[in-house]
Parts: sequence; C-alpha cells; structure tokens
Amino acid sequence: MRPMSIAGIILILFGGFVLLRGGSFTTRRDVRKIGDVKVTADEKQAIPGWAGVLSIVAGVALVVAGSKKRA
Repeated sequence: MRPMSIAGIILILFGGFVLLRGGSFTTRRDVRKIGDVKVTADEKQAIPGWAGVLSIVAGVALVVAGSKKRA
C-alpha cells in the first residue's frame, strides 16, 4: 500500500470520528499575572464539524491519488 493511501485512510478515519463522536481539545491561557504568580485557565474547545468533512474529502482525494498507477 502506498504512503498516500495510508495517509488518506487515516484522514478518513479522523474525519469520521469527528463527525460521529465530536472531538475537542484543551487550551491553557493566562488569566492574570501578578509578579511571579500566574493564574491560568483551561478551556475546552470543540473541533467544528466542517473540519471533519474537510478531512474526509482530503482523505478520499489522497486514496484516489495513491491508487492510480503511474504511466
């Protein structure tokens, strides 16, 4: 199997996971800094659905491009 096809399959799986289960990530930001004391806050942010769709489209394109034989 070609590397492009493998990368495409991984993107398709990631996109499907985001669309079906929803994905999120946590970011940390500084809220206040007074002298040496720093107060931080963790924010949970969702991965938008359009990113999953875009990942699936890009994955399909990579699988198709990886499956074509060279002339």
